Amino acid sequence: MFEWMAWTLPVAVFFGCIVLMLVGMTVWELKSPTIERKGFLPIRTTRGDRLFIGLLSAAYVNLLFVAFSEKLMTAMSLEEEPSIWISFVISMALLALIMRKG
Repeated sequence: MFEWMAWTLPVAVFFGCIVLMLVGMTVWELKSPTIERKGFLPIRTTRGDRLFIGLLSAAYVNLLFVAFSEKLMTAMSLEEEPSIWISFVISMALLALIMRKG
């Protein structure tokens, strides 16, 4: 069923984090309903809005990293492509920033 996708450890951790965030946000919303607020994003957002925007941003960071990792390897004269864990950490930091300050 899942043979079409390369289920590596970073991919599994990334999707596991998404599932945990969705469960956590659901519990948080049930315990403390959200209110709209204005952060650095150009619109008023709720926690759910910021999570959605953050997840999209995280996905784009990971896609850009995969797209440019070979070029980065060549430019920096590396023996192998940079670890995908780098993009995972960057994307989770971006997500945390958007959730906190967005």
